[in-house]
Amino acid sequence: MAESSYLVFPNIDPVIFSIGPLSVRWYGMMYLVGFVAAYMLAQKRLSQTNWTRDQLSDLLFWGFVGVILGGRIGYVLFYQFGMFLEDPTYLFRIWTGGMSFHGGLLGVLVALAWQAKRMNATFLQIGDFVAPLVPIGLGAGRIGNFLNAELWGRPADVPWAIIFPGAGEQPRHPSQLYEFALEGVLLFTILWLFSAKPRPTGAAGGLFLLGYGCFRFIVEYFREPDQHIGLYSVGLSQGQLLCVPMILLGAGLMMWAYMRKSPVQKSEQS
Repeated sequence: MAESSYLVFPNIDPVIFSIGPLSVRWYGMMYLVGFVAAYMLAQKRLSQTNWTRDQLSDLLFWGFVGVILGGRIGYVLFYQFGMFLEDPTYLFRIWTGGMSFHGGLLGVLVALAWQAKRMNATFLQIGDFVAPLVPIGLGAGRIGNFLNAELWGRPADVPWAIIFPGAGEQPRHPSQLYEFALEGVLLFTILWLFSAKPRPTGAAGGLFLLGYGCFRFIVEYFREPDQHIGLYSVGLSQGQLLCVPMILLGAGLMMWAYMRKSPVQKSEQS
């Protein structure tokens, strides 16, 4: 296929607008969109719990903080540990970019564990409530990756392949959009419908871990591996290796939840 038949990534300014020294970027805006959408949908499910709006606001706020801190720390430890050893201040240079979903997940889990004690609820109850909301932010974040022309896919000859700036002249899979479709839209739909009815405690959280782990594992075959890491000898990327424990934990948590056979009732979520 001739190069002219491929799509060429448009010239999109990563900065939406600037006010003095402050610049609003697409990626940051996508984080905000994901947070606002999650909050609005959480309010629709609030009647299923005995929590107040203030408790909900605190839960989502600290969950968001967990995403930011965990995402940055996870990126540095999982993907740039060598650079961190050379210069520990790299951890704090957030403006240089670099966030990890798996690190963000760990940050959220810490925040949920803390909030569970404050809200007189169990960790699994909190996790089941939050799980359907997470894919919204994931999907928005992948759109931000696409608009930033980053985290592109592997070379491809499919009709929808895109030539990204900074990625050479080879057309590539728009893997950011694949992740948006699977980890964002599809995973949200599955979890939202699944959690609409009473389920055993831990089932929704387990389904999130299992679903995301499987979808991310698949998309990694189309996503360009990190240049400084590449593929391991087993042929898997760093992202795929990090998804393996998620898949195992998610499947195990769902099995445990259904073996207990204790559906969540409205009165349980306090």
